[in-house]
Amino acid sequence: MEPAAAPASPAPPHGGHTPTVGGNARAVRRRQYAVLALTFAAYAAFHASRKPPSIVKAVLSADWAPFTGPEGTHRLGELDVAFLAAYAAAMFAAGHLADRADLRLLLGAAMLASGAASAALGAAYFLGVHGLPFFLAAQVASGVVQSAGWPCVVAVVGNWFGHASRRGTIMGVWNSHTSVGNIAGSVLAAAVLEFGWGWSFLVPAFVIAALGVLVLVFLVAHPSDAGLDLDSMMEVEMNGDGGEEVELLVEDKKEAEVHDDDELELEMEMRSQLPTAIGFLEAWRLPGVAEYAFCLFFSKLVAYTFLYWLPFYIRNNAVAGQFLSHKASGILSIVFDIGGVLGGISAGFLSDAIGARAITSALFLLLSIPALILYRTFGSISMCHNIGLMFLSGYFVNGPYSLITTAVATDLGTQDAIKGNSRALATVSAIIDGTGSVGAALGPLLTGYISTRGWNSVFFMLIVSISLALVFLIRIARDEIAAKIGARR
Repeated sequence: MEPAAAPASPAPPHGGHTPTVGGNARAVRRRQYAVLALTFAAYAAFHASRKPPSIVKAVLSADWAPFTGPEGTHRLGELDVAFLAAYAAAMFAAGHLADRADLRLLLGAAMLASGAASAALGAAYFLGVHGLPFFLAAQVASGVVQSAGWPCVVAVVGNWFGHASRRGTIMGVWNSHTSVGNIAGSVLAAAVLEFGWGWSFLVPAFVIAALGVLVLVFLVAHPSDAGLDLDSMMEVEMNGDGGEEVELLVEDKKEAEVHDDDELELEMEMRSQLPTAIGFLEAWRLPGVAEYAFCLFFSKLVAYTFLYWLPFYIRNNAVAGQFLSHKASGILSIVFDIGGVLGGISAGFLSDAIGARAITSALFLLLSIPALILYRTFGSISMCHNIGLMFLSGYFVNGPYSLITTAVATDLGTQDAIKGNSRALATVSAIIDGTGSVGAALGPLLTGYISTRGWNSVFFMLIVSISLALVFLIRIARDEIAAKIGARR
């Protein structure tokens, strides 16, 4: 991997030096794979650093004030919502900033700051801090700085793969960083928990800070930063079967000859009038953005309830008549994320195969309802039942969440309605994920209160949320079905 070249400006032009197609296909392929790998690792680190609170919940509620006693679970829920509310509120501004800033510097700085915020929480153990305001302040700070991560990585990947015909598959594989990060965070936090819960925060903090340095040194945020122009050379993507490399000609010189001089002149004039970035309200009005944003609100509510409360749930619900240890509960919870990895990849592949994002998302949401009912009802019978049904729940819950936050957001951010203005991508991604993050903040908070009435009530809340997510997809899914029927006539 080569060090990143500093861009000339925060918003580098998409044109510039245009190398020949044949001589640069390998360079493009190498850069694309490097970008995928580095952004994958970067966002996995973000998620790994969010996992420790869920792993240490049971320890804190047992013997660390102010999280002990009958109000302990409420305060743990408030700790979650402090991070998630700050994350959701800052996300909208972060997307606006990412469309205008140097993505490499913004992402690297956010990772270093996230490491510092996580380390501050770990330091509370060693310094004997018991004040709730300190924990809340650290969580708020963490939420604000972490909000810059998602719009940055989506914009970078969109810059390199914005025209990929198999975007859903590529994004489905790439977006497994969410579950991989959750798994890594769970394993790291649980592995060092026996040495003191502070280490569960410090180890992931070091990892994200170290990767932040790599991002600052090596990330190439846009092809033009490397002297490449993907609109006039070979686009590289992976096929769906064996991951083999396939080179697709995006824009052949012969294609330009189809247009007459008047059409080319008109197109150039229209493109020259495009703003460098799209406005916030204008992005909200783009077709499909509002529906998918509110769908993600409820979908992410469910996903993040599992992210923050699943280890606690496992610890406090016997499996085959036995209660698991704190460490075993944290390790077992990664089964949900393993299911999420495969669910995200499957959703992306299926949506590419049938050419329908909304239908795919709706199908996964619909099937997640019986999956959750089965997990709650039969998950305690044996360890095999628990693992199998937890895997199934993660598969269907994380499938649409993964698809909407990646392939759908990229589709909407580069759609024809904005005439290919890729500078809108970070703003659209931030709107969708930011709205989803409001739901992500609400789910863990409600769980902290509702769980005191019994876990059946929590699962009922999750099923209602999934049903509401389905409602927001009805119109788009209906349009996709109508388009499929019309195309066959």
